[in-house]
Amino acid sequence: MPDLQELADRAAIMDVMIRYGTSVDAREMDRYRSCFTDDVSVVGYGPGAMEGADAYLAYVIEALENFAGTQHLMGNQVVDLRGDAATARTEVQATHFLKDEPDAIMTLWATYVDEMARGDDGEWRIRRHELVRRGAQRTVDQPPA
Repeated sequence: MPDLQELADRAAIMDVMIRYGTSVDAREMDRYRSCFTDDVSVVGYGPGAMEGADAYLAYVIEALENFAGTQHLMGNQVVDLRGDAATARTEVQATHFLKDEPDAIMTLWATYVDEMARGDDGEWRIRRHELVRRGAQRTVDQPPA
């Protein structure tokens, strides 16, 4: 049976991932940045790894310029705790409304695999973030005939 600290840690880690999705959708970039350690490593968004939270944040801000809005729906979450470290797997469905094509929507199905660390302040943050793509689809709303 899990103890109260384990339950609190699991809830805090899951909250980081919910904050990740809701912050990027609301374009609250300071809140989004707070999800990561300064030296985070990010993979799965391009050909190589991005190193550091500031570099990753700059990438995300630029990428968001392409979208009129986004919605990240977080699903099943699995947390493996190891003291002040943990691994979290979070299923995500991310909908992206394309700015230059108002009738086009891109939907991504993926898993976030995150290595988490508890900081000196007691807060959990992502120290390695990986996007594992499951599939994507671009749809265009067709006017009725």
